[in-house]
Amino acid sequence: MPPPADDDSAHGGDPAIGALADAYAAVPLLNCLLREVARPVRREGDRRVHRLPGGDRLLRVRGARRPAEPEIEAAGAWHRVGHTELVKLVAEELRRHTGLSNHELPAEMLDSRDAVAALLAARARATPPDDLYLRSEQSLLTGHTHHPAPKARGGGPTARWLPYAPEAYARFPITLLGLREDAVVEEGDTSALDGLGTAPPGYRLLPAHPWQLDLAAQELTGAFADGRLIRLGTTAWDAWPTAAIRTLYTPERDLFLKFSLDVRITNDIRRLWRHDLLALRRTDAAVYAAFETFGGPSAWLGDRGYRTADFAFEALAVLVRDGFADRLLPGAVPVLAAALVEGFDGSPLDRAADPGAWWAAYLAQVVPPALTAFAEHGVVIEAHLQNTLVAVDADGLPVQALYRDAEGVKLLPDVTRQAGWERLVYCLVVNHLIEIAGALTERHPGFDPWPAARRELARHDLPEVAALLTSPTLPAKTNLLLRWTGADGADARYRPLPNPLGKGT
Repeated sequence: MPPPADDDSAHGGDPAIGALADAYAAVPLLNCLLREVARPVRREGDRRVHRLPGGDRLLRVRGARRPAEPEIEAAGAWHRVGHTELVKLVAEELRRHTGLSNHELPAEMLDSRDAVAALLAARARATPPDDLYLRSEQSLLTGHTHHPAPKARGGGPTARWLPYAPEAYARFPITLLGLREDAVVEEGDTSALDGLGTAPPGYRLLPAHPWQLDLAAQELTGAFADGRLIRLGTTAWDAWPTAAIRTLYTPERDLFLKFSLDVRITNDIRRLWRHDLLALRRTDAAVYAAFETFGGPSAWLGDRGYRTADFAFEALAVLVRDGFADRLLPGAVPVLAAALVEGFDGSPLDRAADPGAWWAAYLAQVVPPALTAFAEHGVVIEAHLQNTLVAVDADGLPVQALYRDAEGVKLLPDVTRQAGWERLVYCLVVNHLIEIAGALTERHPGFDPWPAARRELARHDLPEVAALLTSPTLPAKTNLLLRWTGADGADARYRPLPNPLGKGT
C-alpha cells in the first residue's frame, strides 16, 4: 500500500504540495460519493449537506461542480476531513451500503492522491509545451471528474512512471525494436511504422513504449534471448504522451501511436486486448464510413491498423492512429475537450467574451456528428471529454470537432438500440456537455447554457431526442460502485441524474 496520503514523504516533504494534492484528489472522490450514494439534505450558504448511506452521518462540502473542504457532523459540530480520513470514510460507507469489502480500491485512492503530489512537484521543475494542443493534452491534474482514483498509477514507485506522465509535461523518444518477420502479426495499414527507423534484414520495425517494456520485461526475456526481438535504439525525436497516457503523439510524423500499458488506469488494465484488436478494422471502418457522409467539417481520427508479435500479442501491440493532416481545417487549432473543463494556460474558454456565441458554436460542432452517426449509421461513438478534440479559430471560437478511439465504439445491432443510446447520452451529455456547461457558467455567472443545448439537440429528428428533452433524469455511470463491487472494467451501470435539459425552454 502507498504511504499514508497525508504523509509528506509522498511529495518530498513540502506541505504546500501535500495540501494541494489533497484538494485535487478530494474533488473526483467527493463527486462520486455525492452522485452515487449520498442523499442531499439542505444548503447552508455556499455549502451543501448530504446524508451518507450507512447511517445517520451528515457530510458537508463547499461548492457544487468541484466539491471541496469536506466536513462530518459529530456532537453538534462540523469537523474537517483530510484526504486519508475521507478515504476511510468512503470505504466504511460503501461497506455498509453494499455489504461488500474491498481492500484494493482504497489503496488506489491513496495512490491517486500521491501521484498528484508527485506530478505537482514535477511540474514545478518542468516547462509546459509551447504548442496549445499539446498543452491541452498534458493539463489534466484532476482528470476524470467522477472517478474515485483517476490518477492512480498501479502503486509502483514514482520513478517508474513519472518520466512518461503527460501531467508532468513529459516527452521522450520511442523505443525501437526489431521483430523477426516470422513472428509479425498485423492488420490494416501499418506502413507508417516502417518510417520510424530501419530494421535489419529479416526483421520488421516495432516501436514500443518504454514504460510498457519495463512492465513486460519478464514476459519478453526469452524473445530477446533467442533473437525474435532485438533492440534498435530509439527514435531521433521525442513523442508526447497525451491525456490517455499510453497514446503518444509524434509531431514530426503527425502520427498517434497507441500502446498496451499493463497498469490499471481508471477502470481498466490498459492493454490492447486481443478481442478489441481483432474487431478494430470493422469498427473503425464503420465510423470512418459514417463520417465520410457528413456535410460539416467534423473528422474522425481513424485507427488504421496494428502490428504486434505472435508470442506477445497484447503486450507488444501498437496501434496506428491518424494525425491531423487533411483532417484539420486550415488555421484551426485543436484542443482537448477535457482540458476545457479543467482549465489550462491559453484555454479558449478564457477568451469567450460572449458565452452564448461560444456555446452555440461548440454545440454546433460536437453534437451533430455523434447524433447523426447513431441515427443514420448505427454507430455509437464514445463522445466523452477525452475522446473529443475541438478545433478553434484565431478568436478561440469552435469551428470543428474531431473524434477518436475506435476501441470504445459500439455498433448496432452488436448492442441494442436502447443500450447504445444510453451509452451515447452518458458520454455526450453527462460526461461531456454538462461538464463544459459547468466550466462556462463558472466563468459567466448567470449564463444559462441549456436553452441552446435543447435547440441543438431538437434539430435532430430522433424519437430518442424527444424523450431525452422531456425526461426528468439522465444516466450517470457509477464508477465508484463499479470499482467497489469489482465489476468488469468495460461494464457500465447507471443511476439517474437530474436532467438539466428537461426544464422547459
